[in-house]
Amino acid sequence: MEIGRAGNAYPTTIYCFILEKMVAIIPASLRENQPILIRQLADSIEFYWKKYLDLAPYKIPEDLGYVEGSLEGEKLTIENRCYQTPEFRKLHLELAQVGDRLNILHCVMFPRLNYPLPIFGVDLVGSKAGIGAAIVDLSPVNRERILPLSYREALTALPQIKFSQPRNLPQWGNIFSQFCLFVRPENMAEEILFLKRVEQYLDLHCETAIATYPLEKGTHQAEILAGQRYYCAQQQQNGKTRRVLEKSLGKAWTERYMTQMLFDAPR
Repeated sequence: MEIGRAGNAYPTTIYCFILEKMVAIIPASLRENQPILIRQLADSIEFYWKKYLDLAPYKIPEDLGYVEGSLEGEKLTIENRCYQTPEFRKLHLELAQVGDRLNILHCVMFPRLNYPLPIFGVDLVGSKAGIGAAIVDLSPVNRERILPLSYREALTALPQIKFSQPRNLPQWGNIFSQFCLFVRPENMAEEILFLKRVEQYLDLHCETAIATYPLEKGTHQAEILAGQRYYCAQQQQNGKTRRVLEKSLGKAWTERYMTQMLFDAPR
């Protein structure tokens, strides 16, 4: 295994002022070389974050922000961007690439424990053959694992979309809601449909978040904490992600990355 560079520093960092607060904007060097759906979705995620949320820097664990390695003779690159807001303890956007044969987008929005909000998550996995897996959900964290009524009403009112190749959720996928969309887009038309549905989820989630009042101290926070911990524990069972990372960066590093970067459960 050979790691070329690891850490929080990127080749170039540009700073700009957003709402009188300085936030680091990382050049999209990896994004520029990825499939169009990944590029468009990454741009959309950041657009909605900046439109609705008061972004502040989030400290990424040392050596986990930007990573280079080697997987079966091909270069593995991982870029992470993270922010925090009054409503969300962590907004995470990860882009990854293995040579010219594998491209990944991963995004999770973890609410703070005093906000009774679901966890937004979206993943894209692409190869030379196209996008093989596309999943988006607003995952409930309450004891009943049911989305709040406002979410259910809004999501039910969205136009129905039919994809030609729906996919089955993994065995550990009981964390997902009834509105989880998991498909293999067959063509560009279906990729656009998926992108638009993700944007609808993002718009609803961000708009709801800023309109939500924080809970009083102790109210339902133990339940939210347990729900977020369970979500992270289930996601950490994703064997495909583990195998790719372990082959390139080793088991110890992968365990740290899975538990401290991708799905770090709140304490």
